Amino acid sequence: MCQRLEYETKAYQKGKQYIIGLDEAGRGPMAGPLVVAGVIFSKGYVNNDINDSKKLSEKKRERLFDIIKHDALDYQIEIISIEDVDKLNVYQASRIGMIRAIQRISIKPDYALSDAMPLGNIIEHEAIIKGDSKSISIAAASILAKVTRDHIMIEYDKQYPQYGFAKHKGYPTKQHKDALKKYGITPIHRRSFQPVKDVLNIQLTIDSDEIKL
Repeated sequence: MCQRLEYETKAYQKGKQYIIGLDEAGRGPMAGPLVVAGVIFSKGYVNNDINDSKKLSEKKRERLFDIIKHDALDYQIEIISIEDVDKLNVYQASRIGMIRAIQRISIKPDYALSDAMPLGNIIEHEAIIKGDSKSISIAAASILAKVTRDHIMIEYDKQYPQYGFAKHKGYPTKQHKDALKKYGITPIHRRSFQPVKDVLNIQLTIDSDEIKL
């Protein structure tokens, strides 16, 4: 018996038919986009391997990524740009990404399960704290979002090899912070995030001093 069917089962018992699980990847990094995914499974779908993406190895996530896309009744992946993350803040960008996933997925859901994100009156829903470890639908969304974002950051690593994006995926590791100080910011850095702001302020000070000279 799958441990992560409790919330889906309760929704089916209410008469709901199409339940979308929603999660995001990339709230913490200081570079790269935010990715949100939504997944709808058929009633009673079970796969005990599907769990919070953070608890899975990269190899297992990659394997489940293909399985989820094959097995889902429908899924939707939304990529929120760096500019929108900076403009909206990462929390609001996550919320908007989830709403877009609900609106754009081909099968219209009648219920949503989100990973701790209130969605207002856009749809009847339940926001579950640590939902990616409690709901198979949210866990599946977390895997689609995480793997999609990792692929994007691996491609950016080819464009900006000195930053190590393939390794840390844009998170504020020591390697990333050191590279940021050494090489400066790139177009994919989030300017609203403090380490990036600090480097920007240093650069602005240097530029200002050069103008005075």
